[in-house]
Amino acid sequence: MSVKVIGGGLAGCEAAWQLAMRGVSVDLYEMKKQTKTPAQHLDTLAELVCSNSLRSDRLTNAVGLLKAEMRKLDSLIMRVADATAVPAGGALAVDRNSFSVEIDKAIREHPLITLHEEEITEIPDEGTVIIATGPLTSDTLSDAIGSMEGLSTLHFYDAAAPIVTADSLDMDKVFCMSRYERGSDYLNCPMDKETYFDFVHALQTAETVPVRGFEEKAVFEGCMPIESMAKRGNMVIAFGPLKPVGLKDPRTGKEPFAVVQLRRDNYSGSLYNIVGFQTRLTYPEQKRVFGMIPGLENAEFARLGVMHRNTFLNSPGFLDDTFRVINQPRLYFAGQITGVEGYVESAASGLLVGLTAAYREMGKEPPRFSGKTAIGAMGRYVSTPNKRFQPMNCAFGLIDPLEVKPGEKRIRNKQQRYEKISERALAEVDEIVDQMKRAENDQ
Repeated sequence: MSVKVIGGGLAGCEAAWQLAMRGVSVDLYEMKKQTKTPAQHLDTLAELVCSNSLRSDRLTNAVGLLKAEMRKLDSLIMRVADATAVPAGGALAVDRNSFSVEIDKAIREHPLITLHEEEITEIPDEGTVIIATGPLTSDTLSDAIGSMEGLSTLHFYDAAAPIVTADSLDMDKVFCMSRYERGSDYLNCPMDKETYFDFVHALQTAETVPVRGFEEKAVFEGCMPIESMAKRGNMVIAFGPLKPVGLKDPRTGKEPFAVVQLRRDNYSGSLYNIVGFQTRLTYPEQKRVFGMIPGLENAEFARLGVMHRNTFLNSPGFLDDTFRVINQPRLYFAGQITGVEGYVESAASGLLVGLTAAYREMGKEPPRFSGKTAIGAMGRYVSTPNKRFQPMNCAFGLIDPLEVKPGEKRIRNKQQRYEKISERALAEVDEIVDQMKRAENDQ
């Protein structure tokens, strides 16, 4: 019997790929061609609806470790991300369109994956099912999920930053540089003190789009609208997305008072994302206020910012550490709907679910990832009782700390400590990969 995967985002595509690569037939359902959500623009699978950045690629960052683990496990998402990468300093950013097109192509061409471009409104009542419909799950399916025994659903608000065209920027006012002179992958719009405070005042007083049921406390902190941050205090964004640390304007040799960074959004460099500028300002206000940024006075917006409501499960006590429904073990959830936050985290949950479901379909014991790995730590987070459960990015705080043997001293340098944690995690993943190869060769 084929495994049904509902949702063609990063988690659903990764789960389908892991299943199919182990000889398991997959029916993948995606409703985009029939009905798009407000955040979706492309017809292809695995669309990046917010930023085009998959964040840090360094092993001293937890999401960098997570990506390294996924690469060792032959992740489709990571393979395509690496192939469609655009310059982004120490981060991994991708050409948004190419990334989606290549994943769509891989899924459509796999002989064991059948893509159904239609909406699923009810949870299938038999067989193994993976629900990876994301935080923008349709109302009908949300109602069906919400009626499951032992489950409550929660929500938060998320936002996408605007994208501007490169040829509309005033390059006489902009300089190219990554922080701490790690290349020149970002465009930087420097602000002096007066310009900065005028900009902050404009943000604080600009008109916003009323969002039904909107509450500031229901906004995920990692995607806080820029105007909401500005209202918390005049200097908040100067220590946040506009921090000038590590950026010297080559024309003055000095660090500006504040800097707005632009990150390449496609391979050709014709589009740039305004970093950290998630917003719910009205469209006219976005053009007016963001036009105050030096270099963006005449910017053309390829996409304006948008805010949307996201839904996630109260997963602890409902899902186990492999994202399987505890009281209905034929059902799995994957992706942001489970309470993991971020593109990479979503794809990683799909990878874990795909592997786990594939091995169970094969009649074999699934691989187990401990809390010493980033993948295992995420599964533990969503399944561990937590009265204040909220969406969570991968972080070293979730991963088991290093053991300090008697007579040894704790590594105090944070970067060195993170490197050791990553080294330990990748060694465990190597062992798991070897075990999987032996198990699959024994079929």
